[in-house]
Parts: sequence; structure tokens; C-alpha cells
Amino acid sequence: MSVGTAFHAATAPLNRKQQWREWSGYFASSVYADAHDIEYNAIREAAALIDVSPLFKYTVGGPDALRLVDRVITRDATKLKPGQVYYTPWCDEHGKVIDDGTIHNLGDGTYRWTAADPQLRWLRQNSAGLDVSIDDVSEGVAAVALQGPLSRDVLEAATGESFADLRYFRRRASSLKVGRKKIVLDVSRTGYTGDLGYELWVAADHAVELWAALTAAGAPYGIRPAGMLALDVVRLEAGLILLEVDYTSARHAMNPEQNYAPGEIGLGRLVSFDKADFVGRLALEREARDGGPARRLVGLQLEWADIEGLFSAQGLPPAISPIVDRSPRPVYVGGRMVGRTTSVGWSPILKQAIALASVPPSHESLGSRVDVEWTVEGRRGRVASTVVELPFLDLERRRA
Repeated sequence: MSVGTAFHAATAPLNRKQQWREWSGYFASSVYADAHDIEYNAIREAAALIDVSPLFKYTVGGPDALRLVDRVITRDATKLKPGQVYYTPWCDEHGKVIDDGTIHNLGDGTYRWTAADPQLRWLRQNSAGLDVSIDDVSEGVAAVALQGPLSRDVLEAATGESFADLRYFRRRASSLKVGRKKIVLDVSRTGYTGDLGYELWVAADHAVELWAALTAAGAPYGIRPAGMLALDVVRLEAGLILLEVDYTSARHAMNPEQNYAPGEIGLGRLVSFDKADFVGRLALEREARDGGPARRLVGLQLEWADIEGLFSAQGLPPAISPIVDRSPRPVYVGGRMVGRTTSVGWSPILKQAIALASVPPSHESLGSRVDVEWTVEGRRGRVASTVVELPFLDLERRRA
């Protein structure tokens, strides 16, 4: 049975149509407004609040905390400085990705680990022989993403301090006053939208107060709550992958094809062999010696004229869902299926149909041409598509 997050008392009255979905046992709003494009516009043009509390959150501490982190993730954790945040995958012993998430160096010898799936057992299994503590703080810590070009203005208005010096993928402690009460926060320059944004981490007991303070501070900036439908569109524009959509966790894979190495989902750049041993290293080194993975994640731009032609052939006006389609579609070269799309959608800001797809290395180069299967009225057709650079939308303000 799903339950509300720590923000639920504040967010439930805002969900006009009571459109909820389940996320790790919690209610997550699909959309608050009458249509999710209003929330999409808030993320891209103003500021938006997104409840991301259902993420699994762990605190790793103790004398060997760094050794555990470095043992598990594919990046070199010894280079993760206090106040810095890593985005990273972690793999099983076969070099297949279990999950991807963030590691925050909290500066006091402890690390905050976030993940989409539960990782407590996995972390404890890999902590054998180490003097380390691993605490599941998923319920005790609430998280809200403050995203959009005006998000910094909202954050500064709420806290009364400047965040102009907080760089991309950095974090620091902060606070805000609610009446006579001081609420302690941790603020990270991170997010899942490909836009300027922050994620705020707070004790669950203060979540509703934090939401109210951000809403009040953001009112002059047009702030809105945003749900999962809008988030799905912006993360696709940003070329960001989603667990169990763009790849399957090695934990859940039922056959070899459902297992993905980091290089197959665009995360090969986050694998370092110039570090201490980590889980999956031998398998990934073997893969590299053999020429790399057999599949690559690419971005596709779909030809609108072809989509229009398929609808016209059925006497219908062209249409494309404003919601990201997560069902796989075959990708062809000539008469041969070579891969599949994982996420397909319409980018409102780019005015293009776009998709993430898994294809062989022979068709990963920019400008490669493939066809994507498209069905209209039960009749299958094909849409010409071009491999383009990821992310589809690269906003400089995200890093500025």
C-alpha cells in the first residue's frame, strides 16, 4: 500500500485531479495542474518544485567509508572532495549496471548515497572486512528538487543567502527561518531536468514547512509544483536515463539482453580503471579489450514529415502524445532490426520528436540514419531518424 511522502500534506491539496502514481511505495504526483505542459513551462521558464523524497537515501560513515564507496562505484571516489557530488553507476561482478545515482561528500567523513532502487543489502555485502556504518535514512530525510532558470532567485529569497558561488555538482549546508524556528538544510546543485536547479535535503519533520517557505519565496517568480509527467519530458530533452526504462537493473534482468554495461547506456565515461579495484572491474576491462560493448545509447531526431505521412495514409491529422512513450519500438536499418528505442517523446522547446535508442556501434556515429517503427490505427510504418548529439537540449545555465 502506497503512503504519502513527508511533503504529502502540502502537495495533496495541490493535485487537482488526484492523479497519483506509485514510486517506491510512495504516492508521487503525475500532474498537479490540468495539463502537465504548464508544469513543463515552469521548469523551463520559471521555477518548479518536484518532490523526490521516494529516492532511497543512505548515510555511509566510519573510518573505512571512503574505501567502501570506492569499492562499489565505477568512478574514483578518492577524488570526491568535501562538498562535491558524484553521479555514478555501480555494477555487479559481471560489469552490468545495478543502478545509478549520486554520492555526496558531506565533509565530515560521511557520504550521502542516493539511488532509485534499494541498495542497503548490496552495500552491506560489499562492506565485509571494513569498519563502516551504513544507515538507511530514506524515511527520515525528505528531498525536493527546485528547478528552473529562476530557481536560484527562489532559493536565495527563501534562505537569505547567495548561492551564486555554489558550482555544478557541489553541495553545502544551509538553513532558513520559519517564524522563530531555524530549519537546517543541505543544498546540492543537482537535478534531473537538464536545467539550472538544486535539490534540498531536509529532516522529514520539517518538509511541509520547507515546502511552504519555498512556495512563498517563489510566488513572485511564478513557481509551481511539477509532477512526474513534466519531469519525464525534461529528462528526455536532457538525455538522462531512467532505470527500468532506458536500461534494466542487473538485479532484475531475466536474460542476457536485459543486462547493460555502463558503456551501453552512455555512462562509459564514468568508468575509471586508474583506481583501486571495484566491483565489476575485471569484466569491464575484458569488455574494453574486446572492443567495447555491443550496444550504444544514442539520441534520435525523428522526421516529422514521415510521422505526418503515416497519419495521412489513414485519413487522420498528425498527432504525437505529449507524454513520453516508454514502450520499446524496433529500430531498423534496411530490412533488419538493429536495436530499439527506449524513450520517445515530443520536445516542446525544440519542436521535434526525439528518442533515446539502443543501437550497435556501427550506427552510433552522428548523422547515422535509421528507421523507427511507428504504428497508426494498428498499421505499422517506419519513420526515418537521424542520430544526433546528446543531450538534445544543452542549456548553459545548467552549469553556469
